[in-house]
Amino acid sequence: MRVTVHSAMAEIARDDWNALAGTDYPFLRHEFLLAAEQSGCVSPDTGWSPRHLTISDDDGLRAAMPLYEKSHSWGEFVFDWAWANAYDQAGLSYYPKLVSAVPFTPAPSRRLLLRDTDDKVAGKALLAAAIKLAEDTDCSSFHILFPTAPEIDAFGDAGLLIRKDCQFHWHNKHYPSFERFLETFTSAKRKKARRDRRRVRESGIRFRRVHGADIDASSLSAVYQLISNTFMRRGSMPYYSEAFFRDLNAQLPNSILYVLAELDSAIVAAAVFFESEHALYGRYWGSNGHYDALHFETCYYQGIDYCIETGKTLFEPGTQGEHKVSRGFSPVTTWSAHWLAHPQFASAIERYLDEEGKHVERYIDEVDSHTPYKETDSSR
Repeated sequence: MRVTVHSAMAEIARDDWNALAGTDYPFLRHEFLLAAEQSGCVSPDTGWSPRHLTISDDDGLRAAMPLYEKSHSWGEFVFDWAWANAYDQAGLSYYPKLVSAVPFTPAPSRRLLLRDTDDKVAGKALLAAAIKLAEDTDCSSFHILFPTAPEIDAFGDAGLLIRKDCQFHWHNKHYPSFERFLETFTSAKRKKARRDRRRVRESGIRFRRVHGADIDASSLSAVYQLISNTFMRRGSMPYYSEAFFRDLNAQLPNSILYVLAELDSAIVAAAVFFESEHALYGRYWGSNGHYDALHFETCYYQGIDYCIETGKTLFEPGTQGEHKVSRGFSPVTTWSAHWLAHPQFASAIERYLDEEGKHVERYIDEVDSHTPYKETDSSR
């Protein structure tokens, strides 16, 4: 097996990478990762230096891992700022570090991209190569963010520390309509959801869904401006540029969905989603002001509606937000894995993760008791 470190996604043939990445996760596709780099959103200048790993044999590409050298912890959604501060207080450098993730995308997806999903040898080789790269480049650590649950055992076997966290996902129980979905709620929660939707309708706002293949340039610019304004109100800039979305609309036209909220023919709010055959992923939201319940409708109810209509089984609306629970989303465990070069820090963080994991488990149990579903309903 031949291990190669790539400083750009462009160095890897698109069809070879996609043969390993598959179609289950649109943001793992070569087109997505390449657009992130070619638009300049992911680059050494933004603190994301590509270090993608591939393993080849005589039959071609056998395994791959999206990998970046990071000079900060922004855009990761697995928070290690306290670890960085502890290193700094000890007179050590936490940065650079290696991170296997999809930039700015807190959605679980595979990190060990294997030609044969049961190829444990290649999986171990990828992890060993990443750790060796961290050592050779004086990185403090190697982190795998938002992998899938079946990969966790392989990470633990390789000596990585496992961390638990929580997101809120919606699962389709073969609902024939949104109203039938609401019938699984308790009476009070069902009335609240209907009231949310009614308030948006009574405001005169109507919705239009447009895939990347069909959105016109002016509508895309309007959507991006709304997203930008919303980011700036929170004190930051969007991670991805308008050029990135233009590129994706051309390269992955059926994998990106825009939900446009319109009032008197003007776009007043929008949400951006990615989709696969089986899942919908909520990513970005923007509006030009406050409209009662519009965020819930645009980002959650419209997504649930779309999943029911298209038969998708899973809707991941993004990170955090306990307000999602009363709208039908349930807590699920998410994962990350961590290797630290410094043995004393590794031991201290291992103890911390053990206690943190117990807290996350208690939190999930507590939140799960507050979902809106009837006690006898199988949707819980």
